[in-house]
Amino acid sequence: MKFRRFSEKQKTVLTWWYGEGDKFDGIICDGAVRSGKTLCMSISFASWAMLRFSGGNFAICGKTIRSVKRNVVVPLISVLRDLGFEVKDRLSMNKMDVCADGRVNTFYFFGGRDESSASLIQGMTLCGVLYDEAALMPRSFVEQAAARCSVEGSKLWFNCNPEYPQHWFCREWVKKVREKNLYYIHFTMEDNPSLSQNMLSRYRKMYSGSFYQRYVLGKWVASEGLVYPFMSEDHMLYDIPAEKFDDYIISCDYGTVNPSSFGLWGLYGGIWYRIDEYYYDSRREGSSKTDEEHYKGLCSLAGDRDINRVIVDPSAASFIEVIKRHGKFSVTPAKNNVIDGIRQVSTALKQGDIRICRCCTDSIREFGLYRWESSGRDSPVKENDHAMDDIRYFVATYLSQGEDLFFALSVNRREVMI
Repeated sequence: MKFRRFSEKQKTVLTWWYGEGDKFDGIICDGAVRSGKTLCMSISFASWAMLRFSGGNFAICGKTIRSVKRNVVVPLISVLRDLGFEVKDRLSMNKMDVCADGRVNTFYFFGGRDESSASLIQGMTLCGVLYDEAALMPRSFVEQAAARCSVEGSKLWFNCNPEYPQHWFCREWVKKVREKNLYYIHFTMEDNPSLSQNMLSRYRKMYSGSFYQRYVLGKWVASEGLVYPFMSEDHMLYDIPAEKFDDYIISCDYGTVNPSSFGLWGLYGGIWYRIDEYYYDSRREGSSKTDEEHYKGLCSLAGDRDINRVIVDPSAASFIEVIKRHGKFSVTPAKNNVIDGIRQVSTALKQGDIRICRCCTDSIREFGLYRWESSGRDSPVKENDHAMDDIRYFVATYLSQGEDLFFALSVNRREVMI
């Protein structure tokens, strides 16, 4: 990836701490995805650190160590080396030393996955902290890291994509930037000069509802109404292709009192079609089924097809054990992050990576009923969500598995211009 120029807002992020801006105790950059916040902030953070301190300790934080290295550290190391800094990366030790003009500073990497993560950074003395995707970290971790910045001249650096308006980071930091003496910049996709008009158009088509307002418009908005409102349109439903499928997968949301929903997916032309389903509602039918009876339903759904794998609700331990005991199918426990999964399903449907066939009547019924809670928090109503869950398991566990892959990018020094 080559960077030929920076936008005006990116230039501001690169230089805000110099001159008059030095009076602020930190900076918050929020807004749309792919708006160019992370790279320019990480370059600015490292440049500020190297100009203001020597022998100091700094923290670069993300939701996980892997995401910190992937999204921030690897691109930053390439840029710093091309700009003339000496970087001694010790990625296996989750840190790096940066040297320039006789100055040496150490940058430690931390993952703020859950409430227990605060203990990882406790006891350190820091000159500055960079939070990548601050809204995805627990409040205890963010505030513990902030409390570690006790060195004179230390600063806090936050970037994030918006969540719902009552999110703690919005309430306690974004809405209190003046009280906390922070510099604030809001980004849109248009602030990233590396995105062409074609790419901007593509991103606008990827999202709908609250995800569109957050990821494209960069707004802190509440989720409301249908989770997948675009699925009410007839053109979002398909006939089963008459051709032979290349692969098959079954996804399962398992219930005893609640309904069980199994979806059969077939791969054709690079697209996964939901071509059949098993849906058993004990309340509707008037009787419950055992694990073995649901397993027979799974076998009936599979027929004589060669099933690549069966993806199952990770909480359905007894049903997973039944599948393993029979030895007919390879079983995979599903990833079960609800909000990330809903976002991934929404994107997959909008982009045509998955298609729902008209014969899947229970899925279609749930698409018309699956709604966000009215509390203003990011949480769908726990009703009419069983086919929705099995679809989410398939997308999050199999279709979106590449999102966790580690990648590196390099920057040609001669192409970087401010």
